[in-house]
Amino acid sequence: MSELLVDFITSLDGYASGEGWPGFWGLEGPEYLAWLGEQPEATYLMGANTYRLMSGFAAGEVPSGQDEFRPEEEASVNELTQASKVVFSSSLEEPLTWANSTLVRDDAVEAVRAMKSSGSGLLSTIGSLSLCRSLLRAGLVDRFRVVMFPVITGATGEERIYDGYPDVALEMIEHRTFDGRIQLVEYKPRVLEHPPLGVSA
Repeated sequence: MSELLVDFITSLDGYASGEGWPGFWGLEGPEYLAWLGEQPEATYLMGANTYRLMSGFAAGEVPSGQDEFRPEEEASVNELTQASKVVFSSSLEEPLTWANSTLVRDDAVEAVRAMKSSGSGLLSTIGSLSLCRSLLRAGLVDRFRVVMFPVITGATGEERIYDGYPDVALEMIEHRTFDGRIQLVEYKPRVLEHPPLGVSA
């Protein structure tokens, strides 16, 4: 059975990106980049918006506000190009132009449920906030990982991650600090129907 990881990189205040900021908020360091390079092989799951953005980068479109890719960003995109990718969309048309990408038009939750039960290895999301929210609500997420970068993007932050989420209890299974400033936290999530009842002394 496959394991499903929801994987985010965020500002401290929970934004997935910020207008005018470079990738990784310009704060990645050698420890963090080395850790990225050590990640196990995975099949990446994404929606149409993330596919359009990332496949554009793979085709050479540079993020707004930059003249060119930094080496770290280029390496990350190249690794994604080589990986298996499943794209959930009713608006995209086949054939998908980004290498190793498969288009799925079926309901994403049911498709991922089937992928988990019939497959092996790691499934990992990339971006795709609404897809991640749907998979979490459905109780399909085995690991919920957030790497927080030391910046607050209150004025320029885009893509608030946790809006619309259910209440979720989180059991910590991993934590780590990279380069003395970047914080990883990883949890086993459990969706709550209601807040836990208070325990009296």
